Amino acid sequence: MRLFRKDANRRARAPALRLLVAVLPACLGLAPAAAEDIEVELSGRFSIESRWYPDSALHPGQRSHAGGFTAKPELYAEDEEGRSLTISPFFRYDSADPRRTHVDLREAFLLLYGEAGDGEWELRLGVDRVAWGVAEVRNIVDIVNQTDLIEHPDEKTKLGQPMAHGTWSADWGALELFLLPWHRERTYPGRAGRLRSEFVVDSDKTTYDSAAEERHMDWALRYTGSFGLVDLGLSWFDGQNREPSLRPVLGGAGRLVLHPHYEKIRQFGLDAQLTTGPWLFKLEAIRRLGASNRFVEEDDYGAWIVGGEHTLYSVFDTDAEISLLAEWYRDGRGPERATNAFENDLFLAARLALNDVEGTEFIVSVIEDLDHAGRAFGFEAKRRLDDNWSVKLEGTAFHGVDWQADALYDVRRDSFIAVSFVYNL
Repeated sequence: MRLFRKDANRRARAPALRLLVAVLPACLGLAPAAAEDIEVELSGRFSIESRWYPDSALHPGQRSHAGGFTAKPELYAEDEEGRSLTISPFFRYDSADPRRTHVDLREAFLLLYGEAGDGEWELRLGVDRVAWGVAEVRNIVDIVNQTDLIEHPDEKTKLGQPMAHGTWSADWGALELFLLPWHRERTYPGRAGRLRSEFVVDSDKTTYDSAAEERHMDWALRYTGSFGLVDLGLSWFDGQNREPSLRPVLGGAGRLVLHPHYEKIRQFGLDAQLTTGPWLFKLEAIRRLGASNRFVEEDDYGAWIVGGEHTLYSVFDTDAEISLLAEWYRDGRGPERATNAFENDLFLAARLALNDVEGTEFIVSVIEDLDHAGRAFGFEAKRRLDDNWSVKLEGTAFHGVDWQADALYDVRRDSFIAVSFVYNL
């Protein structure tokens, strides 16, 4: 359902929503818009999901099946001056893990823009999500938003982040400033959830380096520009780490639990992509100061990702195309001290896009641990069923994860198959 369609030039009959967008600019000292001049559009995404784990659970209380649903409605409103308001909450219900049932405000921001000399300025105020990086599986430069880890183990889903986000862009590129007044904690599976560590993370016992705790003002700068065939991004972050160090503490009933601790860090990031014909060459690199390693010791380090992608067009004289991908992930702390599973890993994948009306796409992949021969296989297939419905099938399988210090050791029996039916408004 859409309350407003620009192509049909129809205005929504939603006076309360139009009034909200008209009043918000006035609260910021800007000229208010007339409520009748507000264009409103309502869209959304809803899904029914099911996930199966073929192997028996490693930890007590875990189930072999989880079902649930998600809802992500979105309201977009714009006045005649081009000022807009976007509101997009998110809700998930999960039948197996109470902690995975959660609500988040993914986006709720006012967008303003205008001219600045030979360029333009843009200001976003509220809650938003941004994405940095060019790599396929993991983006090590991406640090503004917190990871919503209970959504998916690939760490790609992000929580909404309160921010003031200003952008100044011109022919020389774009310069962005982020003021981040509230720190979001990472989400973790509960005791009944799969894909968790041996010891449950107790987020109620979270601690910070800063006396201001979650109210510490973080900030970030980012420059992006294009130079011939190269797209370049340079970033700087100063604030609370998005990846906590997990500290073992004896909890209730004599059980060991993990308490998250967020250090104050600084990070310099570089991402670059070279595009030449069917080839893409990618690089991400960071230098992070102030973070802790696996032994909860301060350990400044560097990490990088290098890779490439090659696309074969018109496969077998059809509209289909195949993309072949390869990336090498390296963490300078090494396998003993690194806090993630990508300390020295090779990623290989193939993506087949049929480019048909239904948008059919298949992806197969493998991540190989170059130090200890553990592997994670992945598969994904998706297709539209009609104008509103689509289906997605995916699976992840862990193999040969036998080294006890491996970050994947605690989930070695959590291979899964998942299917979701998605309805788009």
